Amino acid sequence: MGGEADVFNKLKDSNGNFKKSLVKDIRGMLSLYEAAHLRVHGESVLDEALVFTTTYLEPVATQFSSPLAAQVNYALNRPLRKSLPRLGARYYMPIYQDDHLHDEILLKFAKLDFNMLQKVHQKELSDITRWWKTLDVENNLPFVRDRVVELYFWIVGVYFEPDYALARRFLTKVIAMCSIIDDIYDAYGTIEELELFTTAIERWDINAMEPLPEYMKIACRALLDVYDAIEKDMVYQGRLYRLDYAKEAMKISVRNFNIEARWSDQNYVPTMEEYFSVALPSCGYLTLAATSFVGMGDIVTKESFEWVLSNPKIIKASSIINRLMDDTVGHKDEQKRKHVASAVECYMKQHGTSEEEVVKLFGEQVANAWKDINEEFIKPTAVPMPLLERVLNLARVMDLLYKEADSYTNSHLMKDHVASLLKDPVQL
Repeated sequence: MGGEADVFNKLKDSNGNFKKSLVKDIRGMLSLYEAAHLRVHGESVLDEALVFTTTYLEPVATQFSSPLAAQVNYALNRPLRKSLPRLGARYYMPIYQDDHLHDEILLKFAKLDFNMLQKVHQKELSDITRWWKTLDVENNLPFVRDRVVELYFWIVGVYFEPDYALARRFLTKVIAMCSIIDDIYDAYGTIEELELFTTAIERWDINAMEPLPEYMKIACRALLDVYDAIEKDMVYQGRLYRLDYAKEAMKISVRNFNIEARWSDQNYVPTMEEYFSVALPSCGYLTLAATSFVGMGDIVTKESFEWVLSNPKIIKASSIINRLMDDTVGHKDEQKRKHVASAVECYMKQHGTSEEEVVKLFGEQVANAWKDINEEFIKPTAVPMPLLERVLNLARVMDLLYKEADSYTNSHLMKDHVASLLKDPVQL
């Protein structure tokens, strides 16, 4: 592809290798490492730069104890491109504070800003928790993962800014409903019940609930109530059309949940192509991306919704990151009970490969999906940058929560991140 990345060729010697002298400049190496994460397809110089910098920075992270070594250590695990801005800032503040070159006023403002916004988030979370408690999940839907705090954290990852308070409230309730519905399809409903449930949601009508068992009526009513509540805001703002797109996005998830339930019921293992055609939309990232636009301002248009529902490259890439990372870390637990085959099983069956080979291959596919996301940010962009950032942030949350394990199902694994962002203020 050449172009912008060619500038990095100046860092190479006559043999085409990166100059060994570069390794003395740790800050420079760190900058090159971070830049390499913005690579797109065909930028082999940045592919090489990533291997080169990672190889030389890994010993730095363990050999030295300095603010710079701490920064390197953090970056190796969580490069800026994959880092949630608010969480990254929180973890960087003490590193920056230990650096003798730090700017005291800048640091103070950063801390005050973080703590003030954390208070806003805490108030939002208490309102959302109040709503969640009215559903009485523990008694009404005891099989459901009770994760409202973790889900709010997920959505603060998508947008933390004060301007997006309404958008956050709606999207958190929608992801909470997605989680409930996922568990109904995945872990509880019979195939006959699920067919009826799918029909009821397709019709989006309170009267369609009549034949449903009581627990499904509760979930269905809660779902419709969430959209009815946002409808009032959208009518007031003259943006009612947005709700039609949001409902369509939810129906896409449900249709695909139902296909997976049929596969599971029949013990059917699809080919990878067939699996992806269902498992990418069922992972929910198209639904969440479309829904994330609803509460945003004038920057969103009908064209924005048409674009997101057409499943463009960036949505598909974030869905691949979601699905493959989730399946890689979660498939063993899921297969202990009756569950649809994961991407790992589908690939192993179709290609006769070992689990180890599949995991390596999926890692490469995830890396390629990040390149796809980066390509979509090259100007001119298909839609305004703030909309692309929502999709990027969805991928970032996935990288945070599913890199080593399924931290959503095993929620104790994410409690430190949740506390850092939503509970513990920064010490001034």
